[in-house]
Amino acid sequence: MKFGKEFASQMVPEWQEAYMNYEFLKTLLKEIQLFKHRNRPASSARSTRLRRNLTLYRAFSGLTKMGTSPRTETSSDIENQVILVNNVRRDGVEGSETMFLMAADEGGEHELIYFKRLDDEFNKVMKFYKSKVEEVMQEAAVLGKQMNALIAFRVKVENPKGWTNSLQETTQLASDVAAYRAVLLAATPSAARASRRAAMDVIDEESSSSQGTSDESGDDRREMELVKLKKQDYKQNEIKAIRPAALEILQHVKFNTNQETPRSTIKAFLNLPNQTELKFSKDNLKRAEEQLKKAFVEFYHKLRLLKSYSFLNIMAFSKIMKKYDKIASRSASKSYMKMVDNSYLGSSDEVSKLMERVEVTFIKHFSNSNRSKGMNILRPKKKRERHRVTFSMGFLMGCTFALIIALFLIIRARNLLDKAGRVLYMETMFPLYSLFGFIFLHMLMYAANIYFWRRYRVNYSFIFGFKEGTELGYREVLLLGFCLSVLALASVLANLDMEMDPVTQDYKAITELLPLGLVLLVVVIMLCPLNIIYRSSRFFLLICVFHCVLAPLYKVSLPDFFLADQLTSQVQALRSLEFYICYYGWGDYRLRENSCKTNDVFNTFSFIVAGIPYWWRLLQCLRRLYEEKDARQGYNGLKYLSTIIAVCARTAYTLNRGDTWKLAAWIASIIATIFSTYWDIVMDWGLFQRGSKNRWLRDKLLLPHKTVYFIAIVLNVLLRLAWMQTVMNIKIFSLHRQTTVALVASLEIIRRGLWNFFRLENEHLNNVGKYRAFKSVPLPFNYDEDEDKDE
Repeated sequence: MKFGKEFASQMVPEWQEAYMNYEFLKTLLKEIQLFKHRNRPASSARSTRLRRNLTLYRAFSGLTKMGTSPRTETSSDIENQVILVNNVRRDGVEGSETMFLMAADEGGEHELIYFKRLDDEFNKVMKFYKSKVEEVMQEAAVLGKQMNALIAFRVKVENPKGWTNSLQETTQLASDVAAYRAVLLAATPSAARASRRAAMDVIDEESSSSQGTSDESGDDRREMELVKLKKQDYKQNEIKAIRPAALEILQHVKFNTNQETPRSTIKAFLNLPNQTELKFSKDNLKRAEEQLKKAFVEFYHKLRLLKSYSFLNIMAFSKIMKKYDKIASRSASKSYMKMVDNSYLGSSDEVSKLMERVEVTFIKHFSNSNRSKGMNILRPKKKRERHRVTFSMGFLMGCTFALIIALFLIIRARNLLDKAGRVLYMETMFPLYSLFGFIFLHMLMYAANIYFWRRYRVNYSFIFGFKEGTELGYREVLLLGFCLSVLALASVLANLDMEMDPVTQDYKAITELLPLGLVLLVVVIMLCPLNIIYRSSRFFLLICVFHCVLAPLYKVSLPDFFLADQLTSQVQALRSLEFYICYYGWGDYRLRENSCKTNDVFNTFSFIVAGIPYWWRLLQCLRRLYEEKDARQGYNGLKYLSTIIAVCARTAYTLNRGDTWKLAAWIASIIATIFSTYWDIVMDWGLFQRGSKNRWLRDKLLLPHKTVYFIAIVLNVLLRLAWMQTVMNIKIFSLHRQTTVALVASLEIIRRGLWNFFRLENEHLNNVGKYRAFKSVPLPFNYDEDEDKDE
């Protein structure tokens, strides 16, 4: 792989604009190369090849003689110097300014432009790196204060009674260590001479009068006083180093109440005071340790990215200067790289030292001094693509296609479409099995989303907040999807076979229970607490579902409202779940008889179920409007409110078939469709920006072809109109009503998959514009800043 591609692949996606623009500098070098080729005579090329060939016949210089002594700059080197690099400060920021000394040469103006752009890139990198280092140093100071509070809190919880005795023992131990260290320091030659002189003075004082003192003895006394002062300083320093965190810190600390729970949300809404006083319990200690542990992991991740940023940019400057030397036949890389190495970017070691300190602290306090365990948490291994996942996915995909072909062959061979029970089957069994089809299609679209997000470097795992190393790739999602499809299709075939086989007709109740058994299997797998079948991803999904159900009581995060948006495209799947409850709970499933369609309770819940996902999104918008005071959240809430009205009007029209409800359904559906389409394209995708350099689109685009965006806009509008069919109940050819509903619901899922890619692309570009590459982790303690200032 060429360095340019490797450089781009290792960039932090959100910081890509802050890296050196390697490709741009390469284009400038190509211009220099083209100029050299146009103006270089043919004899020059032949002489260069001749010199290269003649070196093959030069006497061998040996293997051990090269590089034995450093080469010093001679007067000829100084005379042949190509560039002169000066360190400058502009607006308080360190930078460089390169003076090209060969500007008078032919084509020198191209090289002058190159060095000007090179300086701009270096100064950009320097400014960004220094600002980020300052940020992490400030964050390190905050984490240091948090650690002091945690250690004091830990002492208070784990050993509150013996704290006084342990403090006395620690002080005594510190005094002994200080005295011993002072003795060792006194063993140095100068200190030994001072101690010997002091001993001699003591002896002289015992045998002679004090009148025999000289100037030398006075100097010895002064030196002895200095030794005593040093001993006292060492003693105090050792006591400070060993003594545990002072409990007085806890007097200026309160618990951080940013942790969102339904109870805290209700208290905040009613303006009731939250409990911020410290309660010294093991549960609070464990919670504080977990929060601070996450903060240290995220902070260490930030330091690693900063170190990688510095290393990659230094390597990029080295590579581009070597290319310049080769193309321009100059020797400028040594001078320029010397400046880079001596700059803050190349010589600063704050990040490395801070990483070492974080490792020591984390291993000691959060992994029980187990280095391998601590480093595995700080540096989680990247997820490897396993061949068995690919093989299993391919195998199940083949099984899926085979089962689909088998299903079509059975339907055609036994002429099931002309059977008397066809209508009854479509009214009962088809809605039950279509649930799995909707889920499989959504998983298929999500796998396609992941594939294209990775291909175009959309940092979806950071946006969703997945734990590093646990996010599912598109192969894993396809594996789960095809596994579900195989189980569902096998259940369908088993149902048809057992129903038509005279031998198994006595077990008809069992055949009808197959779809219910499959649903229960999926539920059991989702709730399984064992660390199997991607437990972290399953629990992440369940937590997001729980937050959606209690939408206004939890702070809204992107995964929560993103999942709620997915559920708005799965209204028909939710209705299938409602039918499961009615069919198996109140119907006679043995005879495929049910009264769901004529049941008032079922019809009432048809209104509720259809509007639940939109209601969740409405509540999330209201919560964000209350917290962020952003008017756009209010308009977004109105969009979902209009959709709720449209869905309810359609459901009422389906049940009552009156002209009034038909008119209401038309008007509500048109308003909701226009509102939703505009919001999708302009607000969610960020397109149709005024004054954009990409007409009708936006300034930054990840896809190389602009036509893809216009095709996506047209498809989104058309599929929105297909969604209107569920509102208007339009007949499509001679298909059964349930088939038409399933087809339109599938088109809505496909539209949602299309929406997903461009929605996350826009979110990623917003993060890039703000250089937002890290999550904000809440800290457990709040310091009373006023009291700190007073101290």
